[in-house]
Amino acid sequence: MANIENRKFIALDISGKNYLSWVLDVKLHLSAKKLRHTIEKDNAASNEERATALIFLRYHIDDGLKYEYLTVENPLELWQNLNDRFEHLKAVVLPKALSD
Repeated sequence: MANIENRKFIALDISGKNYLSWVLDVKLHLSAKKLRHTIEKDNAASNEERATALIFLRYHIDDGLKYEYLTVENPLELWQNLNDRFEHLKAVVLPKALSD
């Protein structure tokens, strides 16, 4: 868990322009830290695991997004909120892949 607070990749831009690469980076890093389950539905994460994952997620999002989601205290809820906000970008960035 040491150094989990250090930024490992570019933070999610408030416009979402780097959302797809950000999602992949977050999943990889949380997997490496054995915390990926904290952003999956019906997980049994401990309070400590949730807190650590939330710190990690918040550190890797734009300050405007941090402020907007200030009251979110669960990494799964933050993950879903960001997904709801930016998932539509997949259709813009990957139209051919989605039509296959």
